[in-house]
Amino acid sequence: MSGDAEISKVRLLFVKPKHIGDSLLSTPALTATRAAFPAAEIWVVVRHGCEGILAGCPAIDQLLTTAPAESAHRAPVAWLADLRLILRLRRQHFDYAFELGDNPRGRWLVWLSGARQRVATSVASRPDWLARQAITRFSDTNWLDRHRAEKDFLLVNEVLHLGQPVPPLAFDLQRTAAWAPAAALREFVVLHPGTRWLRKQWPIEQWIALGRWLQGRGLALVISSGPDADERELAGRLQTALGASVLNTDGRTSWAELAGLLVRARLLVGVDTAAMHLAAACQCPTVALFGPSVVHFWRPWRVAHRVVMPAAALAAQAAPDYLSRVANLSAETIPLADVQAACEELLAVPVAVPA
Repeated sequence: MSGDAEISKVRLLFVKPKHIGDSLLSTPALTATRAAFPAAEIWVVVRHGCEGILAGCPAIDQLLTTAPAESAHRAPVAWLADLRLILRLRRQHFDYAFELGDNPRGRWLVWLSGARQRVATSVASRPDWLARQAITRFSDTNWLDRHRAEKDFLLVNEVLHLGQPVPPLAFDLQRTAAWAPAAALREFVVLHPGTRWLRKQWPIEQWIALGRWLQGRGLALVISSGPDADERELAGRLQTALGASVLNTDGRTSWAELAGLLVRARLLVGVDTAAMHLAAACQCPTVALFGPSVVHFWRPWRVAHRVVMPAAALAAQAAPDYLSRVANLSAETIPLADVQAACEELLAVPVAVPA
């Protein structure tokens, strides 16, 4: 970027109005950018509700939120907040804005930010009129064979030349928080069974059997869930079945508190959710249950892990038309024995459990 901006004063904007896990997957790009440009001003815009999981990323100077990319989820008066956001962004006179969400709303925000250079991927199709107006530079990297953390990193790296491999996900240990009910636990496993996506769910009978098997190995259990009523109800049923000694966050932990649990846990077992990605950021060994998710897009990033999936999903991942096939699959038929075997492998590796 020589000659484009004085390095010590470069002002950078990153926009990603997607889901919580997607936000966390942007942290390798942010971490590497901060390492390459320590004095840069780094602003990030994410979807409302995603800001908490980025509170653990020390690379960010300003973290702002915007309405969802999906119009059905935006309030009628969201345009007022958009106007205030755009005016605030324009006052910063950004040198570069990176659109990481691959959606029209992100491109619209990047365009109206007034940044001198506006960068995005060309996704899998030819850019439309809005994209051609909004974006000054498109990446031609084929990210369909890449992890989503790599996609964000490589887009930024093409322009800023970050000079390092893709880092792990970031949640600074100094920014975690203790969850008091688990203070006395030493050897424990976190189970995260809940998800809003029905096709990602594993039957509760299987979770109960897995929990009892882990208890038989002398491990304590903590059940984690999001705040959604259905997730909390599932976690409550699982806790009841496994006994009074099992702790349940009941969807009430902050991301910092969940991170505080994960940095101490022997293992996370969970479906493909933001909690799975947070475990990777906390370097918590992870058994990830996959069904309708593309493994090379979403697998736990740079952490000890095992991905377990049904035979049909495994076959679909290798097919040329995997993008259309995987979306119609389900995690429901994952064999319990496969999950137990994955847990055995990761639990066999000794770890130092923090006091």
